[in-house]
Amino acid sequence: MPPLNPLTPAEIARRSTEIAPALHEHLDSTPLVRFDALSDELGVEVLVKCEFRQRTGSFKARGSLAKAMTLTPQQRADGVVTASTGNHGLGVVNAMRALGGRAVVFVPASASTVKVDALRRLGVELHTHDADAGVVEGIARAYADEHGLIYLAPYNDPDVIAGQGTAGVEIVEQLEGRDVDALFVNVGGGGLMSGVASVVRHHLPGVRVYGASPRNDAAMIASVAAGKVISVPTELTLSDGSAGNLEDGSITVDLCAELVDEWVSVSEQEIAAELASIIDTEHLLVEGAAGVAFAAARRHAAAHHGGRIVVLACGANIGSATLAGALRLAAR
Repeated sequence: MPPLNPLTPAEIARRSTEIAPALHEHLDSTPLVRFDALSDELGVEVLVKCEFRQRTGSFKARGSLAKAMTLTPQQRADGVVTASTGNHGLGVVNAMRALGGRAVVFVPASASTVKVDALRRLGVELHTHDADAGVVEGIARAYADEHGLIYLAPYNDPDVIAGQGTAGVEIVEQLEGRDVDALFVNVGGGGLMSGVASVVRHHLPGVRVYGASPRNDAAMIASVAAGKVISVPTELTLSDGSAGNLEDGSITVDLCAELVDEWVSVSEQEIAAELASIIDTEHLLVEGAAGVAFAAARRHAAAHHGGRIVVLACGANIGSATLAGALRLAAR
């Protein structure tokens, strides 16, 4: 497939729609489900896009596969290199298994042990570096260049963004003509937001888009405010799937600036409370990054009272120790 040109929300929406059927040959279409208890509590119909039920346990399988499909069989056989806090790496491995090929994955030492252990079980070549996720991306790119391999970016790539946008294609189809007042999405590197919001706003231009990040690790919020990629101090967060600073020159900053109407930073206490609430009411397990979007929706639900909102629950890859800590925090 030729590259997206120009890289605009309208072009991303077009490409996401175009590639969705091909991705569905290897990936699942995840459901859009009404969360009854949360809807009743907040006074707004809450529809949840259940990407935590996607293959590999997160939306990342979409963008990884979309990019891998643009490569030649020889490029995949030689091997692709990526950097990840876990979910994207699992997506890349899934893509290589589906299409044929091998993967080399670089992870920061702070990455979720559950996700890293899953990568090890899959037998990939794994490199760990004691550095911020954004720094590890640069290390992985340099390794790919040195060895003549393709680097498969976690978010800073038009094809990856278009792949993530296929979740938005499904949302629009599953709404079956119903209107939506607001869309809530966790933002780390911005690939998911760039893809999904491009598609949803193309079909529903009146939707209000909220970008949510943990207060402990909000590089995109700071970068959008600065008008360029900047590094920010980060602390540990339950939203490990969105953690880390951005790669220099990331194309997602301008896209997020254009697509997001309002930014929301949430506390670790709020994230933990949402994880506990979802277990208690829906009896479902999601990871901290998904909890961020739910926390943002709770905070802003009153502005859409009596309406309908969509919350994108991005993943389910959380370990028992992290979950136990979150539940203890929620109980305080």
